[in-house]
Amino acid sequence: KNKNSCFDEEAMSYVNKGINPIIFSGLNIAVTSDESRAINFIDTPKIIISASGMCEAGRIKHHLKHNLWKPENTILFVGYQAMNTLGRSLVDGAKTAKLFGEEVVVRAEILVLPGVSGHADVDGLDKWIKSYEMPPKKVFVNHGEDSVTEAYKDHLRNDFGLNAFAPYSGAELDLISGEFKNTTPIKIVKKTGASPNYQRLLSALDRLTALVNKSSGLTNKDLAKLTDTINNICAKWND
Repeated sequence: KNKNSCFDEEAMSYVNKGINPIIFSGLNIAVTSDESRAINFIDTPKIIISASGMCEAGRIKHHLKHNLWKPENTILFVGYQAMNTLGRSLVDGAKTAKLFGEEVVVRAEILVLPGVSGHADVDGLDKWIKSYEMPPKKVFVNHGEDSVTEAYKDHLRNDFGLNAFAPYSGAELDLISGEFKNTTPIKIVKKTGASPNYQRLLSALDRLTALVNKSSGLTNKDLAKLTDTINNICAKWND
C-alpha cells in the first residue's frame, strides 16, 4: 500500500487509468432516506451495502426489518461488532431481533467476513509501540472488549516491560499521585428509541412510500383516488 494514499497498488492502477475503483456497473446510490427504504420493495436479487456497521441506527435497521426474516437472504458483517449492539447479538446467534417495536424472527443466513475492520491487530499495535525512540512511561489500552484490553495490557507488561493499564470507562488518573479513581466498571444502559407506536407509524410510511413508487402505471382515475385519500389523511391529522 502507498503510504500517501488510501488505496493499495492494484486500486491505484485503476486510479491512474482514470477508473474510479469504488464505482462499478450496476451500482445505484440511494441518496435520500425514501430512496433507501424503497430498495426493500424491489423484488429482483440485489446486494445492499449499508451503515451503520453495528446495526444500532440509520437505514440498516429498515433493511434488516424487511430482510432478516427471509431464509433466502444473507446478512454479511464486514466490521467489528461491539458488545451490547444489535450487530453483535446477530453474530452471536440471536433468534429474534427487536426492530421498530416489533420482534423479527431471524431466518436469514448470518455470516462474518473477518479482517476487513479498520482497526490495527496485535502485530500492528506492537509495531506502533516499537516505533517509539523512548518507551512511554505509561500505556493505556482503552478501546476494545474487557477481555481483549486486559490481555493486551498483560502482553505489553510481560513482553515489552511497559507500565500498561486497561482502565474501565469512566476511570480517572490523578497525574500528581499516579493513582486511579472511579475504577468500578460502569454498567452499560442501552438507550431506548422512539415509542413502539411511533415506530409502527414509520413502518406505515415505508409501505406508503413503496406504494407511491409503484403507482406510476395506474390509471388517471386510480391515481386521483389515491392522491385524494392521502391528502384527506394529511388534512385530518394536520388540524
